[in-house]
Amino acid sequence: MQYQLHNAPLDIISSVRFNPSERYNSFLLASSWDATLSLYDASVENGKLLTRADGVAPLLDCCWHADGRSAFIGGLEGRVRMVDLESGQCDALGDHGEAVKSVLFHKQSGLVVSGSWDRTVQLHDCRSGDRVNISPQPHKVFSMDMTDNLLVVGMAGRAVHIYDIRHMGEPFQRRESSLKYMTRAVKCIPTGEGYASSSIEGRIAVDFFDASHDVQAKKYAFKCHRAAENDVDAVYSVNALAFHPLYGTFVSGGSDSLVCFWDYKARKRLRQYPRYPGPIQALEIDCTGSALAISYGGDVEVGMECDTLKNNGIVIRSLVPGEGKSKV
Repeated sequence: MQYQLHNAPLDIISSVRFNPSERYNSFLLASSWDATLSLYDASVENGKLLTRADGVAPLLDCCWHADGRSAFIGGLEGRVRMVDLESGQCDALGDHGEAVKSVLFHKQSGLVVSGSWDRTVQLHDCRSGDRVNISPQPHKVFSMDMTDNLLVVGMAGRAVHIYDIRHMGEPFQRRESSLKYMTRAVKCIPTGEGYASSSIEGRIAVDFFDASHDVQAKKYAFKCHRAAENDVDAVYSVNALAFHPLYGTFVSGGSDSLVCFWDYKARKRLRQYPRYPGPIQALEIDCTGSALAISYGGDVEVGMECDTLKNNGIVIRSLVPGEGKSKV
């Protein structure tokens, strides 16, 4: 079963984030190019809009604070802001020289991590409002994710840096992406053993943190989100990835408007859902593994204009027990 959220943002929805707490797992944040951050209760059919906060410029990412009452946003303004979800008030937390592409909250330290097109990753203390650290990067930051204390930074130039967030002076691993073209998304495997990444060229790679020869021999990349159209192999960008918190499998979403479930251990596709009305922009599975949020709309990669009445929205798909589970 799935349903469309009412009161969707009016432009491309750049990210969707379920509350990480089981108690409030149905609460969903959505950041948008219309410069708004929306909070929904997705447990109600067609959703209930609880709060909509206005930013200054198009938003590219958002994340939750552990308290569940506030959130963090970043976008083309080049500033990280903290949003009070009850009042909608937005307070500046930190500045970048260019757009903020990714924001994360590190629960263990209480720090906000932001990655920017200005080629830096910054750590901010949301309690004091101070910038704790700034780490120069060789290229623009396109996507980031964390597992425990490990931070994966995917950049332009096929660069991937892996940090221990407690020691941000130098990355403990510098890697070249297994993908040949621009990185769109990186997501850490829930067990903490590695990460998946996707590119504009219809490929996904699975990599592992352990640098030993035996473990590195297991990494691989595969083609996906492609189709034969008029005897030509059409290739679509893979814009979003999300892991299932219980089964360790993951979903991918592409500019072909398709969402697929993958078993990365068996190297098999488990399921492909019917095509959505527009290119997939963001995905998120809630912490209980019972709901999948899918945002779709105009494609920023190819400059498609978004039809706000027909081609832009958020779908909540209920995941029945066993849906997305490995068949091996």
